[in-house]
Amino acid sequence: MKNEKKIPFSFFSFCQIMSNRLEEISNLSDASDHEEDWQDAETEQQQQPTEQVKERKVEIDESSLRKKIKEIQEDSSLSPKDKAKRIQNLMSHGTTEPSSNEQLQNEIYSKSYHKEQENILGCKHYQRNCKLQANCCERIYTCRFCHDDVEGHNIVRHETKNMLCMLCLHLQPAAQHCRQCHQQMARYYCDKCKLWDNDPRKAIYHCDDCGICRQGKQEDFFHCKKCNICMVKSMTDHKCIERNLECDCPICGEYMFTSTTTVIFMPCGHCIHKHCYTAYIQTSYQCPTCLKSLGDMSEYFERLDKDLERQPMPPEYDKYISHIFCNDCEKKTPAKYHFFYHKCGHCGSFNTTVLKTENTEETARGESSNEQQPLEQAMQRPGMNHDRNTMAGPSSSRTNNPDSNEG
Repeated sequence: MKNEKKIPFSFFSFCQIMSNRLEEISNLSDASDHEEDWQDAETEQQQQPTEQVKERKVEIDESSLRKKIKEIQEDSSLSPKDKAKRIQNLMSHGTTEPSSNEQLQNEIYSKSYHKEQENILGCKHYQRNCKLQANCCERIYTCRFCHDDVEGHNIVRHETKNMLCMLCLHLQPAAQHCRQCHQQMARYYCDKCKLWDNDPRKAIYHCDDCGICRQGKQEDFFHCKKCNICMVKSMTDHKCIERNLECDCPICGEYMFTSTTTVIFMPCGHCIHKHCYTAYIQTSYQCPTCLKSLGDMSEYFERLDKDLERQPMPPEYDKYISHIFCNDCEKKTPAKYHFFYHKCGHCGSFNTTVLKTENTEETARGESSNEQQPLEQAMQRPGMNHDRNTMAGPSSSRTNNPDSNEG
């Protein structure tokens, strides 16, 4: 085995094959000039607290914190919900109030900017001329992401009722135009999702079947009822999987239906984040969900065939076979035992899973032993002569033996 040559097929060749497949999928996802074909219309965010929140946070005196939490827990006048809110505020801001009521009011009733140099109102997530009042805690934030970065709970976007116009600082029911100054809050407004977006570069539409807003032009998409997702019209012949996107990304674990990151469909029909897919195929050609091949691997499998012919297994392993399951054709077949590669006897794929490995010689001996067992059992029945040397039947007698000394 010392002179054994390494398999000439390098992993770089595999990477090249998968890179070509990635390019095909990238071209497919860009077919309608939309980079974010399967996204929630709300933009991708980094889960970082705002500078405003960082300034408001204070150091926590642990002993004082425990004392105040104990006081809250022992206060019988407070409901469990009120206790939870007060404890949450302590854990977020410490034992010292983050700011006075006057300062807090001035902070809320003020303008915030998406790009202050260009005088574009909004936040780091959106361009918009208003803030929203979260219905869950009645606090005012520029957008739901600003809220979720700070609070210990997530906003329910559909339950938002009020907005604060940043042009006249008037709190009022959510709408596209301000009741007081009559200015437009955003170019796009969805009353169902309570989404305002004033970015002129974005095309957004609301899908009633999805229940949320999606990026892109509505005429470029169709909603698949079985997959329950909007897709570009070039994917009308896709493989349907029921409620396909209502699951977590198999790589990063993020819920994909409302994900703000681009999602693509693999050849098997399962979904994955595009950036997760790009990183994943550098080390694997199998779908992380169903293990099917992510592309045409025939070239790769042909090279494996040739390499295995040039480098057969040592003779002492000829007596072993493996029972395998093919992840591509879903058939079970026997295959020659190998340390790494087992070829499907049905479709020729090497994308297989070993179910068990069998020593054929031991199996043959076991079968031979099993054939003798019925005869041995018959010998042990009542009326049968147990003399293994004579193998006599019921009528046989030792006196019939000419070599007997009796008589």
